[in-house]
Amino acid sequence: MPNFCAAPNCTRKSTQSDLAFFRFPRDPERCRIWVENCRRADLEAKTSDQLNKHYRLCAKHFDPAMVCKTFIAFQSPYRTVLKDTAIPTIFDLTSHLRNPHTRHRKRIKELTEEDIRKIKERRLASSIEQLVSKKDATVEDSTSANEDEPQLSTEEKEFREYLRSLFEVVVMLGKQSIPLVADKASEAEHLSSNFQALVHYRMNNGDEALKKRFEATAVNTEYLSTTQQSQLLDVCENTVREEMLMEVRESRFFSLVTGDLVDFANEKHLPLFLRFVNQQNVLREEFLDFMLFDGDESALVERMEAQLTERWGLSMEDCRGQAHKATGTSTTKMKAVAVLLMEKYPLALHMPCSHMPLNIHLANSLPFPNVQVVMETLRRIGAFFRSQFAQNELEKAISTHYQKNEEKGTTLKQACGSGWTEQHNVFDVLLDLLPLLLLCMDSIRDNDDGKFADAATADAYSIAETIADFEIIVTIVILKNVLTFTRAFGRNLQGETLDVFFAANSLTAVLHSLNEVNDNIDVYHEFWYEEAVSVATVMEIPVKVPRLFLRKQRAADVGEIQAEAYFKEYVTVPVIHGIMQEVEDMFSETNLKALKCLSLVPAVMGQMKFNTTEENYADVYRDDLPNPDTLPAELHCWRIKWKHRGKEVRLPTTIHETLQLPDVKFFPNVNSFLKVLSTLPVLKLEDNRSDTASERLQAYLSNMPVKQWNKSLAMLNINTHVKHDLDVMVDKYCRLYPEDDPEAESEEVAEEDAMK
Repeated sequence: MPNFCAAPNCTRKSTQSDLAFFRFPRDPERCRIWVENCRRADLEAKTSDQLNKHYRLCAKHFDPAMVCKTFIAFQSPYRTVLKDTAIPTIFDLTSHLRNPHTRHRKRIKELTEEDIRKIKERRLASSIEQLVSKKDATVEDSTSANEDEPQLSTEEKEFREYLRSLFEVVVMLGKQSIPLVADKASEAEHLSSNFQALVHYRMNNGDEALKKRFEATAVNTEYLSTTQQSQLLDVCENTVREEMLMEVRESRFFSLVTGDLVDFANEKHLPLFLRFVNQQNVLREEFLDFMLFDGDESALVERMEAQLTERWGLSMEDCRGQAHKATGTSTTKMKAVAVLLMEKYPLALHMPCSHMPLNIHLANSLPFPNVQVVMETLRRIGAFFRSQFAQNELEKAISTHYQKNEEKGTTLKQACGSGWTEQHNVFDVLLDLLPLLLLCMDSIRDNDDGKFADAATADAYSIAETIADFEIIVTIVILKNVLTFTRAFGRNLQGETLDVFFAANSLTAVLHSLNEVNDNIDVYHEFWYEEAVSVATVMEIPVKVPRLFLRKQRAADVGEIQAEAYFKEYVTVPVIHGIMQEVEDMFSETNLKALKCLSLVPAVMGQMKFNTTEENYADVYRDDLPNPDTLPAELHCWRIKWKHRGKEVRLPTTIHETLQLPDVKFFPNVNSFLKVLSTLPVLKLEDNRSDTASERLQAYLSNMPVKQWNKSLAMLNINTHVKHDLDVMVDKYCRLYPEDDPEAESEEVAEEDAMK
């Protein structure tokens, strides 16, 4: 049976919250103070025994300093207890006034002046008493917190210290991205050598817990089996994940973001990230897990729902956005997944992710083989030129080609610096570089000076063969020209809140431009085709229709088609239509309504001369607001507040800045609105001083040999910033694997002796 919080205006219950619930104390005096602070007249007539038996308060009503966690063997991962002197002091005694029509079964007692005087006297007396007993408080707290807990035997304490040391080793290896277990195809003596070496090092440096456990074990003997190491990893991974999930549940609303597929043990897995606003009103994006990418779209949706709800304890009803970074063959499937999720959960708005420029996202979303070859080649080029040797070779080719135009050469070198394959203008730069890339790749594959390894020369050969294809050149030219119309729009989407708001309002103009191109496709295609032919001529590449298409034409005994007509029908027209459809899908009417609500940010209101109409779009999130009926009046007050501010007051420019304002809590609807909007994937992360979770995942995969990739180690490595409690890990391990406990072992020995 669930426990309900007895505090007024509090609707929490134990089955829907990770918060601890505390009984009213049996001590009559302390119990009376609890009731007094609750301000519930109906509880005053009840005895302390009745209150202790039937009523609870959740942890939200106590100062955090009054709540502590203790660890108990063979029970839950940890037990939350109150200090003996704990008094509930945090209550919401006014929210019912903002919504007078709400029914309240927990009536709040109105205090008379006499009541207030008595309360002040009692609090003064209590303060004096606490001051006198301050010296003994620490001892009393530690004694009272543990008086009801079972005492651990010496053997159990030693076992837990030993486990604690093991978890320290695992966490250290995870943070440093060092594998515990090598690939099974590796040499047998290397198996778990990193773990073995670190345990041995700690023993030699005075770790008594490990010494006692392994002092009689030969140095060349494996300290722990691979199974036991995997168990330690699983517990570490789940503990770190649970810490994050507690924050997500407290925040309630989140968005789902997926990344590029990752191969583990020859199976494709989808990285899953969650965006949410934490209790400090900071937008976070955290890596939570990998999901097996197997089956059709419906199977993927079911697996995703199960992982989010059954395994993580979240509710898809609270999902307010989704973004999928799909490439290659997974593109079509992930678009279908997004559609199925929105059919079930209409507020899980499908949007592009702020990590990726819109133009790259749009190109990745086109399911045409020639476009996908271009995008895959771009990824390979980006990876290839991470090597400084390769980058130097490219810059040498640029200098040679532009000897007579150093300014152009310098500009191009700057344009193709680090990360250029992930910029808004990637196709413009790629087109300028094509002839030089071909020269560079030819030079590397010749490898006259022997600077490059065989793998690098093989990659150079493969890339050169791809870009020396006229169909690829035409596709790059078409992508460059079509995506020119979405470039400014996409750049604004990755900008500040004000830029995103104006981008949402400029979508009509973007679609109008694309429609104008579509209506005059013959004229545009003629210019673009001439540009492609010009580039091919410089690169000495023959202009021709793809061989596979010609073979099919001959087999069907159809007259040969001219190259210009072929590329118009099979490249230009599909790309135009695909881009238009994708833009319309990603920025549907509901999505635009959500983005136009960004006018709640004061700087946006200022740009609009405080003539904004958020209430026209508020119906999208009406059910997420605490007091939707008062929204129009509250929005009016919100606009007036900023319109008539003092001259020295600067208008906050982002959602993050606005949420940090101390008085935003006096506008509960606006506060809730901003928190929900903040989770939308299209908005960039604020106050982010380090790499994003997706960048940390990519760094782990890049720095670790493929055969040694490990999902649990990836989880620890990506989330090194997440606090971890070793005692929680120890207790969870004892609960999950009781057969390893000394108590369990002693019971088995006793049973064997009895049988004998």
